[in-house]
Amino acid sequence: MTGMLTGKVAVVTGAGGGIGREIALAMGAAGAKVVVNDIGAALSGEGLTGAPAQNVADEIKAAGGIAVPNTDSVSTRASANGIIETAISHFGRIDIVVNNAGNLRDRVFHKMSDEEWSQVIDVHLNGTFFVSRAAANHFREQESGAFVHMTSTSGLIGNFGQANYSAAKLGIAALSKSIALDMNRYNVRSNCIAPFAWSRMTSSIPANTDEEKARVLKLQKMEAHKVAPMAVFLASDSAKDVNGQIFAVRANEIMLFSQPRPVRSVHMSTGWTPESIAQIAAPAMKHHFAALERSPDAIDWDPI
Repeated sequence: MTGMLTGKVAVVTGAGGGIGREIALAMGAAGAKVVVNDIGAALSGEGLTGAPAQNVADEIKAAGGIAVPNTDSVSTRASANGIIETAISHFGRIDIVVNNAGNLRDRVFHKMSDEEWSQVIDVHLNGTFFVSRAAANHFREQESGAFVHMTSTSGLIGNFGQANYSAAKLGIAALSKSIALDMNRYNVRSNCIAPFAWSRMTSSIPANTDEEKARVLKLQKMEAHKVAPMAVFLASDSAKDVNGQIFAVRANEIMLFSQPRPVRSVHMSTGWTPESIAQIAAPAMKHHFAALERSPDAIDWDPI
């Protein structure tokens, strides 16, 4: 099988279903040898099984590709190392890491428990670090490699009841930029995708009111497989000049996200006091304050 990723070895975490599955299948179809990683748990973290990872690996092989399953967790250094070692032991190298594994523990902030906070940070943010760090030395030594991380507009813009998830996903965007800066000298790239897609994770979104039902219907139009082409592109040599960027994929749309930069500056030659800030600085900057909005408020048009 030949394609944009022929000769490359890819690890895709959380690849037993949803977006991860579609990315793993697309990587295989593009010629990559794929490590299909998934712990096989329910969204609640229960019921570990190797079936999801095995099934996706079998699908890749049935289509003429090469793949092996892996059921290690991303959430500890030792198990994350095991994911990358699976690629090295089976295929002799690692070229692509797609950090897609995720979970949800949604709760309004003032009711969120320590456990709900930690479980999401452990998988999304710590998991992205551990898996990336496990691959980093291999990338540095071979002077090539591509990271593709999944962020979210819940972190980039905001959302209700997702302080844990939002913090982790915005942290991933910052982590990606740091990796891009630190490893650019070794021809290693790091980019983010904020995916819009109906998947097992988004299926937990409530649909009780008419407004919620309408939102879910829109989400169901955004198919997971439409995220995969961007992941394959970013992993390929065709994206050699793309580094430190944040993209979103929403049905047939691809968006490039801005990153925080100063939008207004005020100066006081004698220095500021709390009173002068209240009287002069805050009013001067108020027009430029970011709105207290959620992702659906900022991206308010229907999927195309």
